[in-house]
Amino acid sequence: MTETSASPKPGAKPRLLLASLMPTDVIARARREFDAVIAEGPADMTAPEVIEAATAHRAEAILFVNTLDFGAATIAALPETVRVGATSSVGFDHIDVAAARGRGIVVTNTPDVLDECTADHAMMLLLAAARRAGEYERIMRQGWRYRIGQGDLLGVRVTGKTLGIVGLGRIGRAMAQRARGFGMRIVYHARTRLPPELEQGATYYADLHDMLPQCDFLSLHAPGGPATDRMIDARALAALPDGAVFVNVARGTLVDEDALLDALTSGKLFAAGLDVFRQEPDFDLRFAKLDNVVLSPHVGSSTRETRNAMGFRALDNIAAVLAGRAPTDPLWR
Repeated sequence: MTETSASPKPGAKPRLLLASLMPTDVIARARREFDAVIAEGPADMTAPEVIEAATAHRAEAILFVNTLDFGAATIAALPETVRVGATSSVGFDHIDVAAARGRGIVVTNTPDVLDECTADHAMMLLLAAARRAGEYERIMRQGWRYRIGQGDLLGVRVTGKTLGIVGLGRIGRAMAQRARGFGMRIVYHARTRLPPELEQGATYYADLHDMLPQCDFLSLHAPGGPATDRMIDARALAALPDGAVFVNVARGTLVDEDALLDALTSGKLFAAGLDVFRQEPDFDLRFAKLDNVVLSPHVGSSTRETRNAMGFRALDNIAAVLAGRAPTDPLWR
């Protein structure tokens, strides 16, 4: 369902379709600065709903998140009035950039503003998985009332261990900064080696499988897409030391989930902290049955400050394009 503004008039504000549920401050700005149709929920608009609403409103811009498949079929069905599509996310594997370019639609994302909070969330999952926080919390909510021996419910130490990071981009580097506060040694794999000032002492491995045996902990911060699909498979998990801890706040598509479940149930992995899954929100419920998995529902950037900053950045990009200026974060030029 949507809330529709009055019909556009000469000199009216630019016409915007806000297709996803957003923070109240972002919605308020959209109403002030645009002639806006605003998604009311209970969920983000689907592709058919976006096409219908954009056509009815003669939208010039669409603001959405990664729940919308902004692929070739969606783009082809949009009205000719659409000039810009802005995703309020750093990842853009849900966008067919080539198809958008072919239609002359500028597409943008929101890098930088979510790095710190996403890294905070990754570090929280790492610590919670290593120290069995989910199990401890469940014991307390069930009333406790029994003695726990010194050999029971033991976690694994974080301080002084080696953390492997896959993808040392902005979020990966923010994660490394936090891990250094725990005295962790940082190793990383990425498509290209970073300059020393960005590595900050981290050791680079050109081959992922050469790095994995060094990793007491492994944290994923790589982009999604065909090039990285199931890069963490049975072979990769087997290369980790026995009892390693695995964290993923990047994309569920990076992981072969059957292989990950096998590693968690066999004892190959000590634990995992997972914020993303191959199918969202309909994730594989087998993970929910495992005590050694800490789960969250794709909320790495979910703070008031960050979600507002993401929405504002998307609106900044839209405003720039509709005013004839270059956007800050174009996905094609």
